Amino acid sequence: MTAHDVLAKLENLGNEVRRAHNTKSGAPDNQFGVKLGDIRALAKKLKTDHELALELWDTGNVEAQLLATLILKPKSLSVDDLDRLTRSTTCAQVADWFNSYVVAEHPAKDSLREKWMQAQDRWAARAGWHFTASRINKGNADGLDLPGLLDRIEKEMPKAKPEVQWTMNNTLGAIGIQHPRLRKRAVAIGEKIGLYQDWPASKGCIIPYVPVWVEAMVKRQG
Repeated sequence: MTAHDVLAKLENLGNEVRRAHNTKSGAPDNQFGVKLGDIRALAKKLKTDHELALELWDTGNVEAQLLATLILKPKSLSVDDLDRLTRSTTCAQVADWFNSYVVAEHPAKDSLREKWMQAQDRWAARAGWHFTASRINKGNADGLDLPGLLDRIEKEMPKAKPEVQWTMNNTLGAIGIQHPRLRKRAVAIGEKIGLYQDWPASKGCIIPYVPVWVEAMVKRQG
């Protein structure tokens, strides 16, 4: 199946309700509105196809990029390729899939994490903070300057782009949950900034507002 064939298939799977939902969540116009489950099902049929994935990614279409994350061979990407693809992400959903299914499987992810932590590009910065939060949550904070990260978050998060704020906030929460000696400061920063304080949540769910989130997770851990 060619990239043209795949795009036609994705277009046929699209619907306006999903498209409107995607747009509200920050997706660009170059999308069809395909359900994530339908994209996963198509990926199973296509199986791994690295070259097709790269062609699909470069179309800039949201669903094509999502599909590409599922059929790429992460270790076949050079470090430069990985950096380029990260920076050409189209929306947060694509970024999250790409980080989880591609970057996480690449041997250069930590060296790139350090580079991305200094990036002005919103998608590179989002990835850098994402993998920093992941390291902290996995108990692998060796070599990380956690007080320094809190300094950066306190200074930078209020003015950061929304796509970056999300993973910066995840890092702040991770520090507060995993490191008791820094918990009070992490919670204080969350209170000061107030990010996601009014986040709507279903009953039983924890909102990403750090003071509430940290308290709930620490209590859950006993």
